[in-house]
Amino acid sequence: MENTHQLANRFREVLLDGKWIANTNLRDQLADLTWTEATKKIGTLNTIAALSFHLNYYIAGVLQVLEGGALDIRDKYSFDLPPIESAEDWDKLLSTLWTNTENFATQVEMMSTEQLDGAFVDPKYGTYRRNIEGMIEHCYYHLGQIVLLKKMIRA
Repeated sequence: MENTHQLANRFREVLLDGKWIANTNLRDQLADLTWTEATKKIGTLNTIAALSFHLNYYIAGVLQVLEGGALDIRDKYSFDLPPIESAEDWDKLLSTLWTNTENFATQVEMMSTEQLDGAFVDPKYGTYRRNIEGMIEHCYYHLGQIVLLKKMIRA
């Protein structure tokens, strides 16, 4: 069980409350962004809102598996952000992201070591551990992009 608690805490660190690796986390970076900043397009780069949606898409999709459901997510839909046209739309996206993040971490904490080392949906996807660690790395990757985009927007 200790491994699952460590993984869940690493997941929370990058998204909700950590400072250890990047000296920031996603929630801190998004907390003071307006919806217009989050949707501001810079050249051909993704917007902060699109990256936030993208992260939530994968978190929600893997969470569904952790809760006993099917793996229904597809890469081709991972940037299909519904229009963000108000502060309410932006707040709704963030609220969903934070809820899914905490639910994901809680599900990880409840896993046994056997489950953690078991096949994730299909052996070709590796183990649950590999997918959870991949999710953490994926989140750090996009956190870095979001930090840079925020600096560009506010420059």
